[in-house]
Amino acid sequence: MSPGLHGFLFGVYPYICLTVFLLGSLLRFDRDQYTWKSDSSQLLRTGLLRWGSNLFHVGILFLFFGHLVGLLTPHAVYGMLMDAAMKQRLAIYAGGIAGFICFIGLSMLIYRRMFDPRIRYTSHKTDMAILLILWVQLVVGLITLPYSWGHADGSVMLILAEWAQRILTLREVDSAALAVLPWPYLFHVVFGMTIFLLFPFSRLVHVWSGFASVVYLFRPYQVVRSRRMGVPTAKSSGER
Repeated sequence: MSPGLHGFLFGVYPYICLTVFLLGSLLRFDRDQYTWKSDSSQLLRTGLLRWGSNLFHVGILFLFFGHLVGLLTPHAVYGMLMDAAMKQRLAIYAGGIAGFICFIGLSMLIYRRMFDPRIRYTSHKTDMAILLILWVQLVVGLITLPYSWGHADGSVMLILAEWAQRILTLREVDSAALAVLPWPYLFHVVFGMTIFLLFPFSRLVHVWSGFASVVYLFRPYQVVRSRRMGVPTAKSSGER
């Protein structure tokens, strides 16, 4: 990879992806709210959906938050509990298990979309495309596990975390530091950023709704008067 391309992919491309991810999601919610949905095919046929969807969502949520915490937590914070080597071993074990669970679930969903005629004919091309993109990203992530064993001192994790934290805090990025990493790490990072770039244009936008629904757990109760008794009763804000 040429230095110019490497500098663009790890110094400029992340900001392009984050900008499109945030502004694109906002514009789609503002202009096309009727398309803001997961397009579930459960009513057509349940079959593999129950197992595949549950395994996929459990695995992908664990992987997402694991990457989020692992990359964006400063070394000084987790250093009070464990060193970089222990953190990397924990990431290998936990990430490997979650990745395997997610792989099984996602493979079941792809098989269902491809080989169930009823589901295939009613699916959008983007539905299949985003599933295949996630599958490739997941496979490459699993490929990085043997490489991680070769860097059990945690050096790779420190390099990636420093890069991610500098991107998020808008500090100068030393993209050349990533050049020493094996290709699966670089592919995994670039492909992951591309998923954020495609996010607003796919069914993945329903993830925002999932996070937003957590707010309802903490909303205060509303006082509703009974028409018959005229006595105030407390009901959840979600009840109408």
